[in-house]
Amino acid sequence: MASPAQDPGPVLDKDGVRLTVDDAIATVTLAVPAKRNAQSPAMWRALAEAGRLLPGSVRVVVLRGDGRSFSAGLDRQMFAPEGIEGEPSLLDLANSSDPELDASIAAFQEGFTWWRRSDLVSIAAVHGHAVGAGFQLALACDLRVVADDVQFAMRETSLGLVPDLTGTYPLVNLVGYARALEICATGRFVLAEEAVSTGLANLAVPADQLDAAVQDLAAALLAAPRDALIETKALLQGAADRTYDAQRTAERAAQARRLRDLAGLGD
Repeated sequence: MASPAQDPGPVLDKDGVRLTVDDAIATVTLAVPAKRNAQSPAMWRALAEAGRLLPGSVRVVVLRGDGRSFSAGLDRQMFAPEGIEGEPSLLDLANSSDPELDASIAAFQEGFTWWRRSDLVSIAAVHGHAVGAGFQLALACDLRVVADDVQFAMRETSLGLVPDLTGTYPLVNLVGYARALEICATGRFVLAEEAVSTGLANLAVPADQLDAAVQDLAAALLAAPRDALIETKALLQGAADRTYDAQRTAERAAQARRLRDLAGLGD
């Protein structure tokens, strides 16, 4: 009798980030439940590494958090004078030169930038607190499915800072300038019902149904031919920066590529 296939285990498991792959679906888990998945530069580096390690077979990436919350935001130890051991403190960053400071923040952002790659669709499964950096990480994904206990908040402004982990662009695109400003300036909580009604979330479900809802969405995404989904995603991502006529032209070019590919005439 053939022995059962062995679970290969996680592709990555370090600094509070665990990456597992099951054929076309990858799951990135924030795995520091004791600290409500508070984030640090080491976690951001691990998130960036997870993106680099994705096999070419992956079409959908699910982002989730272990424990009671998706992510409570920045590890507050970073605000202490000594900071986190082995990492620059906020004071160290402030005292660095302009090029060094810019490079540091750019490196932090790398863990947030790959989720919208054209060759995959990312889904954030968000429950409990998604605050500050946690909110921005959820915003980095293409889609958001939330539990009915979700609490989004952008607290950076309240701390004298600004959201700098790529969150401002998708937030404005999703909810509009005025509401984005109000959410950031007040630091208030956005709950599930408002998240769905404003377009911040695609769907809200009871907390015990979150995983199943995300699995259903992933399966629906995988039902579409990969190349067609890639072309469609690229069209939608570029639409806001094109004129109506330019978008029509982009649609024609994309469709021509699809027709030729389906006819076996592609490159």
